[in-house]
Amino acid sequence: MTEYRTITVTRDGAAATIQFKTPLMVHDKNGIPPRPPALREIGMAISELRFDNQTRVIVITGKDDVFMSPAASHPNMRGHTPGADWDIMQALQYTLQQMVEAELPIIAKVNGLAKGFGASLVFACDFILAAENAVLCDHHLGMGDGEPPLGHAAAGIVPGDGGTCFVPLHLPPTVAREFLWLGKRFTGKQLYDRGVINEAVPSADLDATTNRMIAALLRRPPYALAMAKRAFNKPIAERFNSVFDLSWAYEMLNFTQEGKYVDGRGTTKL
Repeated sequence: MTEYRTITVTRDGAAATIQFKTPLMVHDKNGIPPRPPALREIGMAISELRFDNQTRVIVITGKDDVFMSPAASHPNMRGHTPGADWDIMQALQYTLQQMVEAELPIIAKVNGLAKGFGASLVFACDFILAAENAVLCDHHLGMGDGEPPLGHAAAGIVPGDGGTCFVPLHLPPTVAREFLWLGKRFTGKQLYDRGVINEAVPSADLDATTNRMIAALLRRPPYALAMAKRAFNKPIAERFNSVFDLSWAYEMLNFTQEGKYVDGRGTTKL
């Protein structure tokens, strides 16, 4: 198995776990994630496991009390370059495409905060198991609202990292708009109570709950399960291919508009 820089991949029998070494996506002073490979390596690992006949289930999880999130000190939106933005777009598209198309069932084991792309990643998985107190949210249109604040107050941006594709597949449209447009936070328990995720359990029980899900999947006939996922995900793949490029393009357009905002609420300079 390839040695990755930003994730670890471990095996337990026919199940493989992808875990982020540093679940906080640290940004440099120019506002550019120095590790687009962190986004790309998830897809690389899934692709490698997809063609490994010994692996039948994939689990994605975080570390400590964070699943995956931009760092709390996320800078403003200045400093983007064409090359960096292109690298990130390619990494996001590649990883999410692998998640949709890989025949292996993928379980999100949400151990803690899943924010922004972290939440998009969760909703791109086939099964979602979460700690009851784990928080899922999207900061792109947060506009600095909430406590703690979500997003950058200077301007809101389109959720272009997959949230627009996948969140509406799980949440009712009105609730999905609250999540994506208003930055509303939901705990694992709240999502389970709404019928959105498979399980929400105390943190101490998350490992055992995940192991039970893995065992249930391993009892299914492997080729039938693989083809069932392919069939089930056909419309999801079509939605992803029709929505991702558009939402990413709109997000990049928002970056060019940011410098014209005075108060971040739609008032522009003359």
